[in-house]
Amino acid sequence: MLKILSFIQKNLVWAIPVSMIFGLIYGYLFDASSLKQFIIPVTFIMVYPMMVTLNVKTIFKGHDGKLQLVTQLINFIFIPIIAFFIGKIFLSGEAEKLGLWAVGLFLIGVLPTSGMTISWTGFAKGNKEAAIKMVVFGLVIGSLAAPVFTKVFMGATIEVNMLHMFKQIAIFVFLPLVVGLFTQFFGMKKYGTKHWNEKIKPKFPPFSALGVVMIAFLAMSLKARHIIANPGDIVTILVPLAVFYLISYVFLTVIGRLLFKREDAIAMVFGVVMRDLSIALAIAMTAFGKQGMTIALLIALAYIIQIQSAAWYVKFINFMFGSSTAKKEMASEPDKTEKLTVPL
Repeated sequence: MLKILSFIQKNLVWAIPVSMIFGLIYGYLFDASSLKQFIIPVTFIMVYPMMVTLNVKTIFKGHDGKLQLVTQLINFIFIPIIAFFIGKIFLSGEAEKLGLWAVGLFLIGVLPTSGMTISWTGFAKGNKEAAIKMVVFGLVIGSLAAPVFTKVFMGATIEVNMLHMFKQIAIFVFLPLVVGLFTQFFGMKKYGTKHWNEKIKPKFPPFSALGVVMIAFLAMSLKARHIIANPGDIVTILVPLAVFYLISYVFLTVIGRLLFKREDAIAMVFGVVMRDLSIALAIAMTAFGKQGMTIALLIALAYIIQIQSAAWYVKFINFMFGSSTAKKEMASEPDKTEKLTVPL
């Protein structure tokens, strides 16, 4: 079982598109409405493993106040504004679905940042300790700010029940966080810190990968007949998503080069551009009634661009920020080179 899940995690770049294709086929051939009942348990499977492996103690280490402040200012001022205006430019019109996709893009913009941040920062030889802090801060601030931001910016497009949205965030963020931290605490107490970190902790992320693949399948299954009847919708969605990520990468690269050293700049880039699509998708599918499935379609497709763009950015990281000493050391010890596993 773990071998299969690890294979999915290592090949998530391809596993998500394949899962979406199967979702389209299933949703077209069968009535997928009964699959809605699996949204909450599948989301828990996706989020809980990430919380179990989260090292909250790291937030009290180091002296990187400027890096953390700049990252979160970009996360909660620049990125939401960019998402809002891209939605206005590319997703405006009389059709209701355009406005709902704009809501989906905005949700992506106000929900940073996932466990992807930590892993991609590690692959690029960035400051992983700083990246962990960004995940913790972004998770807490984003969960509190998302209902307010969505109401203020998108309230004219869709009815936003802030209390209901807060409840959904509590289910999808704070409940798994509390359960995950308790699991981590009692696991370390029972097995010891070393055994936990080396033997048990690495077994959790593959389950999160399974959750991502399953939620992508659910999202596409539930909208399959609409997508197949309107194939042009895919292009309409992918264009603003591509523009959103392109602007984010360019802006962050420039800011990183101007303000921070290489390792910190890399952490900042991935601390912003890796949006928490899992939480955004779960909220979209549960907090907006029937309209939520239309919103979820855009977020599901964002997985493809986010993961593919991160993989390509890592390939050009030395061009962006120069080579690292760590890379040179690894080049002399090929047996210690880490195999790139698509993170969550």
